[in-house]
Amino acid sequence: MSGKCLIELKDVHKGYQLGKTTTPALRGVNFSLAQGDFTAVVGASGSGKSTLLNMVGCIDVPDSGEVLLEGRSVLNLSDNEKSELRNLKIGFIFQTFNLIPVLNVFDNVELPLTIQAQVDKHTRTQRVREALEKVGLSDFQKHLPDQLSGGQRQRVAIARALVTQPALVLADEPTANLDSVTAHKIIDLMLDINARTGVTFLFSTHDEKLMGRVRTVVRLQDGLIVESDAVLNRAS
Repeated sequence: MSGKCLIELKDVHKGYQLGKTTTPALRGVNFSLAQGDFTAVVGASGSGKSTLLNMVGCIDVPDSGEVLLEGRSVLNLSDNEKSELRNLKIGFIFQTFNLIPVLNVFDNVELPLTIQAQVDKHTRTQRVREALEKVGLSDFQKHLPDQLSGGQRQRVAIARALVTQPALVLADEPTANLDSVTAHKIIDLMLDINARTGVTFLFSTHDEKLMGRVRTVVRLQDGLIVESDAVLNRAS
């Protein structure tokens, strides 16, 4: 499944200022993700999971080190260039869904496409319908978020992440607010989309029960990668 290198972090350090104290979040992380990967970053709260995803997603910049997307350094890009890069290349899924309550399902999914001037209305409509079909919500296009279950809202968030046809989808604790049965269904859905479309997934979690469901696990502890293990490859 895996292809050429999509994202690479080289000796990345990142700390955050809390008063007069700098708290290290990442302490010299080397990490790479290939096209088609399905990888979970695991660790306790404060281990650096969200910071790692923010680096991969070009949301934050390291204090030192290098971040490469498809072989291109992103550190010297302007804020506008980074925004465009994220919109075209990266889809985001959040644990709190981040749906706009006054917009229906269709409009929530369409939103990232509305800032892509090169995508016309007909194409937007077609892409939204295709994304909703992939997550099994074709019959819920006119529903508002508060008319949906937690699992359905997360499926809308996945469709929104997919609608721009990104190379990479980042999911920060995507199952944290879901019961265990629904959480496993969401992982199943992301695995199925990964297998059918080849889109790369990277998500963070502290839920050890999900670890056997993913292809590769990267463990973070105190801002360092302490283990990387190919779960499904090992089991097969």
